Amino acid sequence: MSGRTPRAGGFRPRYPRRAGRFATRLAALAAALGLWQLLTSLDIDLWLRFSQFPTVTDVAGTFADRLSGADYWTDLTDSLTRILTGFLLAALLGVATGVLVARSRLAEDLLGPVLEVIRPIPAIALVPVAILLFPSNEQGIVFITFTAAFFPVLVSTRHAVRALTPVWEEAVQTMGGGRWRILASVVLPGALPGIFGGLSVGIGVSWICVISAEMISGQYGVGYRTWQDYTVVNYAGVFVGMVTIGVLGWLTSTAVELLGRRLTRWLPRTSYDGTGRSRPGAATPAGAVTRAPATPAHPESPTPASRTEEAHDEHLV
Repeated sequence: MSGRTPRAGGFRPRYPRRAGRFATRLAALAAALGLWQLLTSLDIDLWLRFSQFPTVTDVAGTFADRLSGADYWTDLTDSLTRILTGFLLAALLGVATGVLVARSRLAEDLLGPVLEVIRPIPAIALVPVAILLFPSNEQGIVFITFTAAFFPVLVSTRHAVRALTPVWEEAVQTMGGGRWRILASVVLPGALPGIFGGLSVGIGVSWICVISAEMISGQYGVGYRTWQDYTVVNYAGVFVGMVTIGVLGWLTSTAVELLGRRLTRWLPRTSYDGTGRSRPGAATPAGAVTRAPATPAHPESPTPASRTEEAHDEHLV
C-alpha cells in the first residue's frame, strides 16, 4: 500500500496521526525557542534590537526561581480568581441579556441604545470609573474583567438567537409548548455554537484587560508583577510574566472550547482533509447510513432554503 486512500477524482494523502501532529507542534515550538536563543545570544541588531532581549536560558532561570517562591503562586491565584469571577458573571448576564434582547422588541428598545453606546468603549478605559465606583481595587478589577467579556458574549448570543429558523419554534408551538419550553428546547440549544464562540472571544479579551487593570491599580497579580519587573529593569522577569499570561490564557480558552464541544456533540462535525477543504459528515459513526438530500419533484417546487426564508419572513411579520 502506498499510504494513500482513493477518492473520487484521484488520491488524497492520509491525514497525519495524532502522534505525528503532536510531534510537529513540539518541533515548531522548539524551533521558535531556538531562534530566540540564537538571536539574543549573538546580540543580533537588524532594525529589531534583539540585543536588548534576555535569552531563553535567562528567562528559564528566572522562571525556575519564581516557581520556588510564594509570591508567584499568590499572583497566579489572584489573577485566576479575578478572571473566573468576572468571566462567569459576564457569561451568565451576557447570555441572559442577549436572549432577552433578541426575543423581545421592548427589551431591545429599552436596553439596545444604552448597550450600543457603551459597547465601543474599551474596557481598560473604564479603569477611572471603576476606581470611583467601587470601594476596593479588587472589585474594580473584577468589574473591568466582566465588562471585557460581557459584550462579546452578548453580541454573539443575540446574533445566534436571531439566526434560528422559525420552523423549530413553530413545531414546538404546534405540539403545545409554551415560551419556557421553546426557550429550553429550541432557543438555547440552537444558539449554543454561537454562544460558545462569544465565550471563547470573551475569555481572551478578559485576560488582556485584567492584566492591564492589574498594571494600573492592582496590588497583586501577574500583571502587577510584570509591571514591577519592568520598572526595576528586570526584563527576564517581564518575559516570565508574559509566558505565564500566555499559558494561562491558552489553558482557559482551551477549557471553554472543550466544554463547548462537549455540550454541542449533537452537531455534525467536519474534518480537514489536508487539501485546504473540509469534508462534512466526517464524524458520522461507523455503520451509520447516510442519505443524499432529497431533490424537489418539480422544478417549480420550493427548496428547503427558500421555505426557511419564507417562514422567517412570516415570523418577523
